[in-house]
Amino acid sequence: MAHFAEIGSYKHVFEPDSRVGLSGESDLKGNWSSFFGNDHPIILELGCGKGEYTIEMAWMYPDKNFIGIDIKGARIWRGAKTIEEEKIPNAAFLRTKIEFIASFFAKGEVSEIWLTFSDPQLKESREKHRLTHPRFLDIYRKILKPDGVVHLKTDSRFLADYTSEVLKSENIIPKIVANDVYGTDWTLFNKSEQKHLAIKTFYEQKFLDEGKQINYIRFKLT
Repeated sequence: MAHFAEIGSYKHVFEPDSRVGLSGESDLKGNWSSFFGNDHPIILELGCGKGEYTIEMAWMYPDKNFIGIDIKGARIWRGAKTIEEEKIPNAAFLRTKIEFIASFFAKGEVSEIWLTFSDPQLKESREKHRLTHPRFLDIYRKILKPDGVVHLKTDSRFLADYTSEVLKSENIIPKIVANDVYGTDWTLFNKSEQKHLAIKTFYEQKFLDEGKQINYIRFKLT
C-alpha cells in the first residue's frame, strides 16, 4: 500500500480514473508534448513491468520521450522511483490497460511501440489477449505516426511465430526477424540497434540464464 501512495505523489506517473478508456478520453490525449515540454518523438513500452526499457532508453536517447504502460502499479513503482531519484526528464509511466491506450494518445502522436517480453497467452482461448493480435494492431494504428515502428522482443518462439503469421495475414512484411538476437542474428543489427537491444529486463536476464534464445521482430503497420 505504501508503494501505491508513493507513486501517487509522482508527477510523472499517471493513474487515470478507470472510466477513462471505457467511455471517454483523457486530457492527456494529444497533449504529451506539453507535459514533456518539447515535441520530441514519443516511444511507448507496453506491458512495461518495472520499466527497465523505459528507463534505460530514456538515458540513452535524451532527444526522445518514453512512456511505460502497465496496469499493475506495484510493477511501475520501481521504475517510477528511479525517475524520481535520478530526475530523468524524458520518462513517465501511465497506469492503464493496453486496450485503452487510444484514449490517451492522439492519432499520429506515437513514433514507436515496444512490446518487451509480453505474456504469450499460450492457451487458444487467450489468443485475443496476445499483444500482436489483430485487434491490438488496429489499436496501435490509431496512435502511431504513418511511419511508426513496432518492436517485439520475446523469449517465446510461440509468440514470435504467431506474430509472423498475423503479419503475413495482414500483408505486412517485417523489417527484421531474428530468432537468436544475442547469437547468430546479432550481426543483423547496426551498432545503434545493438545498443538498445542490449538492454535486458529482469525477466529477459532470467530467460537468458535458463539458456533461452531471444526473438525480435520489427515492423510497420502502414
